[in-house]
Amino acid sequence: MEQNTETSKQQGVTFHPAPKPVTPIVAETWPVDEVLGLFDLPFNELLFRAQEVHRREFPDGDVELATLLSIKTGGCEEDCGYCPQAARYDTGVEAKKILGITEVLDAARSAKESGATRFCMGAAWRSPKDRDMEKVEEMVRGVKALGLETCATLGMLKEEQAARLKDAGLDYYNHNLDTAPEFYDNVISTRDYQDRLDTLGYVRNAGLKVCCGGIVGMGESRRQRAGLIAQLANLNPYPESVPVNHLVQVEGTPLFGTEELDPLEFVRTIAVARITMPRARVRLSAGRRQMGEPVQAMCFLAGANSIFYGDKLLTTENPEASDDRVLLEKLGLRTRAKVESGGCK
Repeated sequence: MEQNTETSKQQGVTFHPAPKPVTPIVAETWPVDEVLGLFDLPFNELLFRAQEVHRREFPDGDVELATLLSIKTGGCEEDCGYCPQAARYDTGVEAKKILGITEVLDAARSAKESGATRFCMGAAWRSPKDRDMEKVEEMVRGVKALGLETCATLGMLKEEQAARLKDAGLDYYNHNLDTAPEFYDNVISTRDYQDRLDTLGYVRNAGLKVCCGGIVGMGESRRQRAGLIAQLANLNPYPESVPVNHLVQVEGTPLFGTEELDPLEFVRTIAVARITMPRARVRLSAGRRQMGEPVQAMCFLAGANSIFYGDKLLTTENPEASDDRVLLEKLGLRTRAKVESGGCK
């Protein structure tokens, strides 16, 4: 998307002109049929192609460790069918107030000491209010001062909110597309696809990096999985970080009881993401705990080079950090922090 550098000042905050909607570029780099063709390749051929791209773009072969903290849990007014934090679903998740700055910074310090290089803060909001923004900005400044990359996922943003986050020192903003446009209405009704694209436009225009991915295993077809990847790959530019989530089914949500996705299909999704978005950090996100080591190992072979690190992702379970360290050691994979410091592991 073309950047407009003109800005204006109001009450000490930098505002940027309204962006054009984020849409696939005119001449699609990756038409859906071509992405589907990658999915349909023989498994070994697909992984071979993905590994070629991965080795070319990330010759160090390092894995980025990112930690995700829920700074405001539960009580969300949205109806995302996968989410246990929606107030309308009885999932046992209690609505809580936003965390204090001390608790957030303590968690960030702990994450850094454990090897994380990026600290992500998530809040169960449809969109943040002004009083929320002030608290989040303070958190961003504090985490940034610790020497960590900062990321936030707060729901839909307005133009001026994206600018405020940039001014506070935020590096990345996460706002997932979730699924393909043609499957979207099966999952969510309280916001539409263009709402998500508009937020990504505000984020780009503010000069923030984009973290954007989706969820697979929600009952979508392979073609619809290809449609999600095509949407992401055709954003101009494509996201710097692409989290790929495997649906974690939570009792009480509408998607509980959905037929499980074949693990090898998840590996295929990782490989296709790597080929179509070669320089992105492709992150194994939700659902790693149920995959087991062999499937995760294949995902790394397919081009995944980032994981969420820590025993919880917002409200769902994640592998223990100690288990992740053991797995990475078994596979001989170095973390980003070790590579940047010159370490061998």
